[in-house]
Amino acid sequence: MATAGSAVGLGNIWKFPYIAGQNGGGAFLLVYIICVILFGLPLLMTELYIGKQSGKSVYGAFRTLRKNNRWQWLSWVCMLTGLVIMGFYFVVTGWCFHYFTAAITHAYKGMDSASLLDHFHGLVSDFPTMLSYSFLAVLLTAAVLWFDVNKGIERLSKILMPLLLIMMFLMAGRVLMLDGSNIGIQFFFQADFSKLTPQVVLAALGQCFFSLSIGMGALITYGAYMPKEQDITITSVQVAFLDTLVAILAGIIIFPAVFAFGVNPAEGPELVFVVLPEILEKMSFSWLSGILFFSLLGIAAITSTISLMEVVVAFATEVSAHTRHPLNRHKSVILVSITVMVMVTACISSMTGSPSWLIIGGHTLFDWFDKLSSCVFMPLNAFAMALFVGWFLPKDGIAHQLGNQPGIKTYIADCYIQIVRFLVPLAIIAIFLNGLGLWK
Repeated sequence: MATAGSAVGLGNIWKFPYIAGQNGGGAFLLVYIICVILFGLPLLMTELYIGKQSGKSVYGAFRTLRKNNRWQWLSWVCMLTGLVIMGFYFVVTGWCFHYFTAAITHAYKGMDSASLLDHFHGLVSDFPTMLSYSFLAVLLTAAVLWFDVNKGIERLSKILMPLLLIMMFLMAGRVLMLDGSNIGIQFFFQADFSKLTPQVVLAALGQCFFSLSIGMGALITYGAYMPKEQDITITSVQVAFLDTLVAILAGIIIFPAVFAFGVNPAEGPELVFVVLPEILEKMSFSWLSGILFFSLLGIAAITSTISLMEVVVAFATEVSAHTRHPLNRHKSVILVSITVMVMVTACISSMTGSPSWLIIGGHTLFDWFDKLSSCVFMPLNAFAMALFVGWFLPKDGIAHQLGNQPGIKTYIADCYIQIVRFLVPLAIIAIFLNGLGLWK
């Protein structure tokens, strides 16, 4: 549940619906599920294996397994990936916190879709408000990391994850009762293959990595915490299933409401924050429902920011240990928090349009951080990790770790090795070549 708490977050509830809406609904969903099975699940197993086998976090894992520093560069790229993601992820977490306070005061009572959209655009352009809520998210994450987080995250996840699922099932049931909801269900589950393009595949693959927290080093850290008797294969299947279930539930909640309320399904990052408040207003005990849902959404975001920042904090602590000025955990938390705050400030500034030089190529830093992490850094990291485990680590060690069931262990290991050696790298290369326009 702790690992699922790291994987399940805003990527499932906020990002998945609007990416699916922009890429054809049912066609995207089909490709996404295939990506989870063929790439997400094996790569999830890969990161947990690296962490469990080495017993180290990102910085020490590759060096420990290979007994040299030739793969140390990958740990640096994982750390950079985490920083880039936090640059925009804390902004979205700030949106969640704002809507939580708005739910408490019932600020969006009586608003229609147009008013809610205007409210969201007003929030995005309000620099002081966005900065204060985003900084609050950074400080709360830093406060958790200041103390012992392992048991706290485990205990919290066992309570919060089931609560989030229950709330989402209730919301899905309410949405399916709306007039016109069947059109949204058709949009989400009926695959229109005319909309299936290489760009849709790239978007699905990037979303798969982002949603499962692949390629940022967080799962390596969680793998290092795993007990020896814990089965990597079973754990990976459970996490991938739960993560995909939450994403599909988010789609079931959003798209029927989108068509029922006449909202464009390709609206973009604001889709959840425009549609959800209107749905909540139509539920029984709307005030309490709004508080409960946005509090759980904020906590789901925080569990992910904790795992993201933990990777960078552990990295900074371990790297500095080899210098003349080593940092203890508390100093690393302060250093990383300040760095993230600078990135968040730049990201919010670019969204408000001031200064204009922060808008690069017509896109804000928010867009750049999002695209670079999902479509460049995370797939590249996954590509390198697949090569590392598939070609440079002993096969016997992999077979030992991938399962505690002797009868199926060898079969699972053989299939897994072939996938990470050939299928995953070749698929990522093909998708990148197409994205660069070199192969159509």
